[in-house]
Amino acid sequence: MKKIKFNGWAILSTIFMLMIVVPNIDVILHLFQKPNKNWYHIKEYLLNDYIVNTLIICVFTALFTMIIGTSIAWLVSAYEFPMRKFFRWALILPLAIPPYIAAYTYSGMLGYTGFIQTFLRNNLGIQVNQIYFDIMSIPGAIFIFTIFLLPYVYMVVRSYLENQSASLIENARLLGENSIGVFFRVVVPISRGVIVAGVTLVVLEVLSDYGVVSYFGIQTFSTAIFKSWFSMSDIDSAIRIASILLITVFIVMSSEKMLRGRKKYSSTNTKIRPVTKKKLDKFYGSLAFLYCAIILSLGFIIPTAQLLRWGIMSYSSILNSDFFILIYNSLWVAVVSSLLIVVMAIIIANYTRINDNFLSKLYSKITLLGYSIPGAVIAITMVLFFVDMDKKLHWLYKLFDPNAPALILSMSLVMLVFAYLVRFLAVGYQSIEGGFDKIGKKFYEASRTLGYSRTKTFYLVDLPMIKPAILSAFSLVLVDIIKELPLALLLRPFNFNTLATKVFEYANDEMIVEASVPSLIIIFVSFIAIFVLYKVVDKEDYNA
Repeated sequence: MKKIKFNGWAILSTIFMLMIVVPNIDVILHLFQKPNKNWYHIKEYLLNDYIVNTLIICVFTALFTMIIGTSIAWLVSAYEFPMRKFFRWALILPLAIPPYIAAYTYSGMLGYTGFIQTFLRNNLGIQVNQIYFDIMSIPGAIFIFTIFLLPYVYMVVRSYLENQSASLIENARLLGENSIGVFFRVVVPISRGVIVAGVTLVVLEVLSDYGVVSYFGIQTFSTAIFKSWFSMSDIDSAIRIASILLITVFIVMSSEKMLRGRKKYSSTNTKIRPVTKKKLDKFYGSLAFLYCAIILSLGFIIPTAQLLRWGIMSYSSILNSDFFILIYNSLWVAVVSSLLIVVMAIIIANYTRINDNFLSKLYSKITLLGYSIPGAVIAITMVLFFVDMDKKLHWLYKLFDPNAPALILSMSLVMLVFAYLVRFLAVGYQSIEGGFDKIGKKFYEASRTLGYSRTKTFYLVDLPMIKPAILSAFSLVLVDIIKELPLALLLRPFNFNTLATKVFEYANDEMIVEASVPSLIIIFVSFIAIFVLYKVVDKEDYNA
């Protein structure tokens, strides 16, 4: 085992690791306390529904995103058909629409007074059975999660297929294997690891969701945590439900490792070239175009068009001084949190890169912990941690102000920003780590040989080379924070709203039309960030 050396990079990385780990200790300690009567009631009558509903949604969402995401990734990577280049990047756009906004939008469109049923009644004279248009159900939630989360699978599988050697696939074609055989006998086996990784991200997003299941009235772990906390004022039961959710997450992450297995596929050639795209004839080309167009329409074009229509109807009553304060709140919290996360990610990634020891490997694992923990669970850890901190620091507050309130940190934005750091550090870290992996260590070692310190080498050599990775990290984190709902709902200070919480409030008050304007702003910011990210990644691939 290599000796652990402490320097500035190591000390800062250690502090950041403690920031992630320490808040979770309170939750673990609370589990050893005696449960109250509410918990016995939940365990007896409600827990089974929470488990079954959560499992059904996760399993079917995972299955459908795997099938659709992998198939469209294969189409775009291996075939030429009309508008393929457009679909290649446009199929990422459903990520710009948070699932909870999609849920409100589709519910409004498919309702009795929605555009679809109104058109059928008034223009075609068709009276429809409401059961066929009821999206506020478990199948409806599965549809929403599938369509708006499948880009996680599509992106990783497409990137993998485009950056692998074409030899296996082309050899299979030369041996007479048809397209279906190539897909199932070659593409699926070699892509198994990345497919599982993408599906795991989808499942983690489903487990973390609150907006969709809450609006649809589905009892899952996340809604149970909110109900215990707010409706029953029972933090103890909320912690116990959160612990079961954490166990579920642990099972999901462990399953990912097992499903990936030890099989690895690598090219024997140093030169990697993409698959030679096979031009589809007119009929099959039209089918491929139609398949991609339906997915893009359901996941972006239709809901965005509906929101624009509602936005035109409601903007005059929504756009006022309070609304611009809302935009300001959302943007500055998101930008500040994203910058802090990127700085933390750079420091940790640089430390783990230049130090090959047990501590650096442990830090890289802990960094990824936050993203695997659902937002509602992180919110509980933050409340327990900051209330405890306030109790211990109350004497210090009184030194500055004898009338200082007991809760200062836990009633401020510090708690919300801290929660964002824990939740989304993994997103920034993975992008930065990928940037460091691309440049390698040869330039770092050359600079150190010339006598430059670690810090000077970082600023003069490494930092200019990882700028695309930094931009990617910032864009990804910004999108996630702008869209994030559970943390903002639970941890925002009194009378502080973000765009996401305002959309949620409008929807809960059955003001779907009014929710369109803040929803469109979230989508617009996410669209810009996704487009910038796409351009950065594409430029890197081209230069490579």
